[in-house]
Amino acid sequence: MRSSTNYKRFQIQLLSTALFVVMLPYAFGASCTTQAQMTSAQRVSLANAARAMVTQIRSGDVQGLRANTIPEVAANFSGIMNSAVMLKPLVERATITVDTLYILDASADPPNTPRTEFFCGSPVVVLTFSDLPPGAYALAVLHATGVAKPQQISLILSRASDNHWMLAGLLEKPMTEAGHDGLWYWVSARRFAQEKSDWAAWLYYRQAEFLLNPIDLMTSPNLQKLQHESDAVQHDGLPVTNPMTLNTQGSAFTVTAIDTTTTFGALDLEVHYKPDATQAALLRDPQTARRQVTDIMLALLLQHPDLRNAFHGIWVRADQGANSLFALELPMNGISGSPAPANSVPNAR
Repeated sequence: MRSSTNYKRFQIQLLSTALFVVMLPYAFGASCTTQAQMTSAQRVSLANAARAMVTQIRSGDVQGLRANTIPEVAANFSGIMNSAVMLKPLVERATITVDTLYILDASADPPNTPRTEFFCGSPVVVLTFSDLPPGAYALAVLHATGVAKPQQISLILSRASDNHWMLAGLLEKPMTEAGHDGLWYWVSARRFAQEKSDWAAWLYYRQAEFLLNPIDLMTSPNLQKLQHESDAVQHDGLPVTNPMTLNTQGSAFTVTAIDTTTTFGALDLEVHYKPDATQAALLRDPQTARRQVTDIMLALLLQHPDLRNAFHGIWVRADQGANSLFALELPMNGISGSPAPANSVPNAR
């Protein structure tokens, strides 16, 4: 969701461990220094290191970035490399600013500490690492703006023995989707919730959370409030954890996922379904395939007509394993008994 590509954008590695976030009452042996609490020398050193790494991304210097990465992560660099390659054309002409800096000191932790929590500032932002080796780390969040698709880039850094900062993880995210930022989606989600358009509200809340949380692994009072509002929305029937059955004229389809996408710029619903053998056979003919996925769109809108006002259109994808047998996008005003021309992708992979 948050566009079909958004979930695929998460490319972060940190000493081959997972990074999790929780709200806990206190930390053991770890400390966090916020940007405001840093000395001028600390702030300049960290900001310059982060900017230098983003400059390497902008110039396409992947090997230089790898050389500036801790050995444990450089040995398995493909995830960061893919993110850097994807980011280059998006940020090479952007204005780069440092938005947030944290120094995370776990040097006093004993080896093999299963979990290390960092509590940063007030209101408290919490980061929790699992199996983090003792040492000094940092989080730098940078914004790339002034371009068509502004980005937020989060760098996890590790301080080397000679006190210079090295890359330990990278996460990139858009700052906007379909021309709107996270706050706009949050406000819109509240409006849909008030109107009892629960599916739209829940999907917009998720879009807001994605855009407002730069590292996906951070929590704060505002992010918790957003999560509570999202949890309060009744979105019964959405295939979040289990498939749903969608009945059309004479057929029942197994819908495996409903999300959002900005493939064509505007915010669309994206519906994935798993056709049975008979339904899959009908997808071999473009006319019957188009009719089948259009029936799915119509059935969904008959159940939830309020979705027409929340989204530009609907993508429907027929999946067979990892492959897509057929895909079709229609704007909302083209979803009828005689649909308007649309973008269709037969046999897309």
